[in-house]
Amino acid sequence: MLTWVTGRMSSMSVTHRVPLCNSAYSKERVQFGHAVSEFQAIQWMLSDMATELEAAELMTFRAAALRDAGRPHTREAAMAKLFASEAAMRATIKAVQVFGGYGYTQEYPAERYMRDAKLCEIGEGTSEVQRIIIARDLIRSH
Repeated sequence: MLTWVTGRMSSMSVTHRVPLCNSAYSKERVQFGHAVSEFQAIQWMLSDMATELEAAELMTFRAAALRDAGRPHTREAAMAKLFASEAAMRATIKAVQVFGGYGYTQEYPAERYMRDAKLCEIGEGTSEVQRIIIARDLIRSH
């Protein structure tokens, strides 16, 4: 059953696209005579997005490796789903901020990425369900 892998990959797909479109747009968008990519706050947003994407990928790959090895992976899969989907949502919120007012329009991809990210949070088990799975596994194993 690969649904848990596809769910994590969907979140990562959203999160992959967001920094790419943001970094390109942030070089084009000018505020106060400077590209917004020159502002520290925007650089921090881009850095956070890239860092969380990397962490989500590593968590997903670890859960997949455990599954491939025939080892228990329920907690790791739930953690990957929880982290990747919420990281995607955080990234898209930042994307809307980088895009400014255009972030809410269909002319730019940020609003679509936000809708996709929200679906990742609620599809195949909400974040709250993932937290229950993680907590029950922690309690059972310790």
